[in-house]
Order: sequence, then structure tokens, then C-alpha cells
Amino acid sequence: MSPTTELTQRTLTERGFRGFMPFRELPDGNVPIGHGIYVVLRTDTSPPLFLPTSPAGHRNGRDPSVTADKLGAAWVDGATVVYIGKAAGRDGLNERLAAYRRQGTGLQAGHWGGRYIWQLADSDALLVAWRPTTEEDAGEAEQDLIDEFKELHGGALPFANLRNNSRKAPQTDGLRPARR
Repeated sequence: MSPTTELTQRTLTERGFRGFMPFRELPDGNVPIGHGIYVVLRTDTSPPLFLPTSPAGHRNGRDPSVTADKLGAAWVDGATVVYIGKAAGRDGLNERLAAYRRQGTGLQAGHWGGRYIWQLADSDALLVAWRPTTEEDAGEAEQDLIDEFKELHGGALPFANLRNNSRKAPQTDGLRPARR
């Protein structure tokens, strides 16, 4: 895949993403319950301001706050997408995004990935959008979008994606390749 354009609200809408609403509006957002992928966007491309501590909920006693230096090192200049995630399971997108929103309000929730977004001073202006997928391809669709982002931004991950989910190696029949 050879991307030619930045991942923006317009290009994501053309690809079937819906929502594009602040997290606080999610309870009334008619988020689907099935599997899917989601993105968090910061439409303001000016350099961000970082909060000294995160207002997000702690998880298993761990504070989600990181230093401004660490946040600055993760920041991708000019990118509007700041996080890419996937959702699967019984309640899929609806439950995953609800947990992400709760974590940002300071509650303990089952969402630890993407926590850097809550340390952005303008996190209340971030938009979340989603695209339903089939059960089999939520992880593949997430990785495709992460790979495209990386190609557009010199190998960098989106700001709040702390690790590359990477594709699993193809299944083999257990045989080693013949030596030449």
C-alpha cells in the first residue's frame, strides 16, 4: 500500500469511519456494539501543550502520567491521528470506547493503551471515530492503518500508540526450509 494523503477526518470518512465526536458525547453517540477499529484525532495541528500529570484513572495502582519529555518524544508533528485502536469481543466498539472515555475521566477502567492522549491540555477537543469490521479482521484493519500512518510519518507510530501491534508470522506446517 502506498499512501498518498494524510489521514484526516475527510479521508477517514471516505473510508467508512463514523462518529467524529468528543469523548464526552460517546454515551449518546450510537456507537456500534460489534468489532471494529477506532481512531482519535486532534484536528489542531499546532504543537500541543502537555499537562504535568494525567487526569486519567490509575490501573492496578499504576499512575498513567509520564514526563513532558516522554510525551514530546512521542509527538508526531503535523499528524491529526493521535491513536489507533481495535475492539472485539461481545460488546466491541461500544464497550471499548466507553472504557476509554471512563479512563479519561479519572475512573479505573479496562483501557490502558492510548493513555497519553489524556495528558494533552486540549484532550476535551479530541475527536473519536470508528469503523465496524468483521471479527476476523479487526486486528488486521488496525495494523493496516498503523502501517499506513508509519509510512506517512517516517516510521513513527501515532502519538499514543506505545507499541506496534505487528502482524503475526504466517502459519507454517512445521517444516524447515531446505538448505541450499
